[in-house]
Amino acid sequence: MSIITTARRALLLGALAAPAVVHAQGAWPQRPVRVIIPWPPGGGADTVGRILFARVAEILGQNFIIENRPGATGTIGANAAVRSAADGYTLLYDATGLSINPFLMPHIPFDVRRDLVPVFLSAVVPNLLVVTPSVQVRTVQDVIALARNTPGGLNWAFSGNGSAQHMALELFRQMTQLPLTHVPYRGGGPALTDVIGGQINFFFSNASASTGHVQSGALRAVGHSGAGRLASLPDVPAVAETLPGFEAYEWNGAFVPRGTPAEVVQRLNAAMNEAIAHPAVAERLAGLNVGTRRNTPDEFRAFLEAELSKWERVIREGNIRLD
Repeated sequence: MSIITTARRALLLGALAAPAVVHAQGAWPQRPVRVIIPWPPGGGADTVGRILFARVAEILGQNFIIENRPGATGTIGANAAVRSAADGYTLLYDATGLSINPFLMPHIPFDVRRDLVPVFLSAVVPNLLVVTPSVQVRTVQDVIALARNTPGGLNWAFSGNGSAQHMALELFRQMTQLPLTHVPYRGGGPALTDVIGGQINFFFSNASASTGHVQSGALRAVGHSGAGRLASLPDVPAVAETLPGFEAYEWNGAFVPRGTPAEVVQRLNAAMNEAIAHPAVAERLAGLNVGTRRNTPDEFRAFLEAELSKWERVIREGNIRLD
């Protein structure tokens, strides 16, 4: 699924020369590698990470042991990785929150730009702008018109203060200057349930979680937060077709602590590029509506920098704070 096609992302997701095939021989890894995922088991990052690192383990000939360290919106696990030895035997597999938390939690004990080395951007998923079918809107333009003509604005769900869906909603509000009522939920599942039931008007929902509901007719998708069209929902336009420049993704990727040898970074990047190209891995990720492309550490760093800059601006302009 191709979902990042804007000029800002062109370098990241352009056609890349295929990395050399990685074999098990070499100085690294000589023992099992710990992969810290700072989110609970069963979530998006955990699911994709387990699929991916199972294949990486086969490629490199060593076990990659997943260690879930949730808490403080991902900060506890990320800090544990930052403070680990920079020898390639502890990795961080993190998600969108890494580019949001520094501006909501100014006292986190590490600096994302300084203390972490991006290795591989492994999953990029847009959000779907979904509505219960009983609401008579079919396009983003319809949503904007309805919001402007509804006293007090529309009710919008989001899955937690500071979540990727919250940021997508706030970016939409800032770009449209619409009167919107934010309704926080404890997770995307309860929010989806209430949108399907008609208790809430709209929701930017992770495409992996909501595509099935759209295909079944339980929800209507009027737009998505990526660029171009989605292979799984080709008739759903990008919000950016109405609001140029609107992009809001959920993503996951692998990092190592600052000071990790460059040869380890390159070897791991090559193995992860090889892993996503494996037919079984590609099929499983496609089934989750996860977009993947080959990329280099420098390209992932450029993507991360763009995300950090965007969410810093959105959070500052929206005066968003954690309760």
